[in-house]
Amino acid sequence: MLNLVLIGPPGSGKGTQAVRIARRCKVPHISTGDILRQAVRDETPLGREVAATIAAGALVSDELISSLVKARLDWSDTAGGFLLDGFPRTVGQARLLDEWRSNLVVVHIAVPDEEIIRRLSTRRICQSCGLTQSVSEEWARVEDCPYCGGTLVRRDDDEAATVRKRLITYAALAEPLIALYRSRHGFITVNGAQPPDRVTEDLFKGLDSLG
Repeated sequence: MLNLVLIGPPGSGKGTQAVRIARRCKVPHISTGDILRQAVRDETPLGREVAATIAAGALVSDELISSLVKARLDWSDTAGGFLLDGFPRTVGQARLLDEWRSNLVVVHIAVPDEEIIRRLSTRRICQSCGLTQSVSEEWARVEDCPYCGGTLVRRDDDEAATVRKRLITYAALAEPLIALYRSRHGFITVNGAQPPDRVTEDLFKGLDSLG
C-alpha cells in the first residue's frame, strides 16, 4: 500500500510527477483542485457550499477542503493507497490526515525560487483550447498555439512579481509542514530543478529505497 503525499511549490512539476507515480503505482491521483471542481459539478451539500464560497470571492476554508478530502479518501479505490496532490497544505491539515491514514510517504520536490520564476515566465495558456504549455526562452514571444493555432497568453499570476508573492505565501505554509514530515520515516526530498525524466528517476529510486 502506498499512501503518498506530494509537496512542492507552484511550477515545481508536481502535476507531471503525480501522473507518473499514479500510473506506475496504480493508485488514484487525488488533486484538491479536481476534488473542488467535482464537488461543484455533483452539487453535493459540500459542493454547493464550495460553489457559494467561490461565488462570494472567498477562499475555501481549511475545514471545508479537509471535509472534501476526507470524503474522497473514503472511496473504495483508495483501499490500496492514494497520491495526494495539494493536501495537506498546513500543519493542521497534516494532523487531520494522520488521524485518517497511517504509514504516509511524503515526497518533497525542491526547486529554487529563481528557477520557479524562470519556468513560469515561459508558461503560456491557449485562449482557444485551454492547454497550458511552456515555451523555450528564445520562443517566449510566440503567440500561436502549436496544437490548435489559438492565441497563447501569459497568465497574470505568472508575472515575476506575482510569482514571488506566491512563493512567499507557499513558504510560510510549507516550511512548517516540511519540518514536521522531515523528522519521520518515509520523507523523501527530490531535486526538482532537473529535467522531468531525471526527477522521475530520482523519485522512484527514493520510493524503492523505502522498501
